[in-house]
Amino acid sequence: MLANLAGMTITLRDICRYPVKGLSPEYMETVLLSESGALPYDRQYALALGSTPVSGAISDWMPKSSFLCLMRNEKLAQLETAFDDATQTLTIKRAGNQVARGQLTQKIGRTMIEDFFAAFMKDEARGRPKLVEAASGHVLSDHDSPVISLINLNSVKDLERVVGKEVDPRRFRGNFMIGGLDAWAEFDLCGKQLAIGDAVLEVVMPIDRCAATNVNPSTAERDLNLPKDMMRGYGHIDCGVFARVAKSGDVNVGDELKVI
Repeated sequence: MLANLAGMTITLRDICRYPVKGLSPEYMETVLLSESGALPYDRQYALALGSTPVSGAISDWMPKSSFLCLMRNEKLAQLETAFDDATQTLTIKRAGNQVARGQLTQKIGRTMIEDFFAAFMKDEARGRPKLVEAASGHVLSDHDSPVISLINLNSVKDLERVVGKEVDPRRFRGNFMIGGLDAWAEFDLCGKQLAIGDAVLEVVMPIDRCAATNVNPSTAERDLNLPKDMMRGYGHIDCGVFARVAKSGDVNVGDELKVI
């Protein structure tokens, strides 16, 4: 398919980050990417299960089974969060009402957030959850090294044909939502470099999907089985690709992506 890309105008439609793993996205108009890094503050924090052995507030990478996550805990989708970069303060709302707020760099702030999730998640937390921050050079995403996830909106639209229902792209919790690319052509970008804004990305691999995608981000209901539908319709469970930042630079919504 790469030969056909010359006639396409591939654009960045949305930029999203997830400061706390499993919680709601934040939309950005512009972002400064750093070489070999993730989006600033993306999956910087996570809520370790009470049964997960952690020492202190800093954590190296661990698999998602170590944390509260949508794969198991769809109730998390009931919450709306906002993160302030300057103070690293997290505000949590439920049904529009503030239910918790804490500065994540301070012990008392982390305690307030942990107290809320202990009460909100109850037995699902497997004890008292502990808020942890990624160690330097790490992220607390599903991938064990810092990457940017790209979601092709036309692939999601084609998946709707297989599912027979609307599929909200937010189910895939991507960083860059891209338009103008043929459905599933993102897989042909693996091994290629993409210029976007002042940055360069190297696409490294497809993203295999788990039960987290079954959770409706608007209703917090587990109302679809997308891995099953993808396997039935396409013979795989991949949607989107991971990319490494090969060159630092500013990226803005509306920028074109060009294969180098």
